[in-house]
Amino acid sequence: MKSKIETDSYGRKKVINVCHEPCAIEKGMRFIGGKWTGSIIYHLKDEPVRFNDLCRLLGGASKKMIDQRLKELEARNMVRREVIEQRPIAVTYELTEFGRSALSILEALRDWSEQNQIPLD
Repeated sequence: MKSKIETDSYGRKKVINVCHEPCAIEKGMRFIGGKWTGSIIYHLKDEPVRFNDLCRLLGGASKKMIDQRLKELEARNMVRREVIEQRPIAVTYELTEFGRSALSILEALRDWSEQNQIPLD
């Protein structure tokens, strides 16, 4: 049942059928909205990327932060991790099909942010 707002005779607002859990937008934002998460997904859009290259692409994020976000994305089945067994040993990350499904949303968000010159806090 959909929430709605009613106004009483004194002009006070009252919500009918209040949502007791996050809506679909909030769930999606929580899923991919962590700091640097969207940028990581976006940088993996074309091909697998080595960890150190990803760190260079995300110059403002620490390696620890990137590693943490990659582990979260891997646990959510959005990113696949592969160890390359050649010398030197390297690790690459690539998007899964599920991870790719978020790209259109992130592209639209990037366009909106650029068009409206959204400032950082």
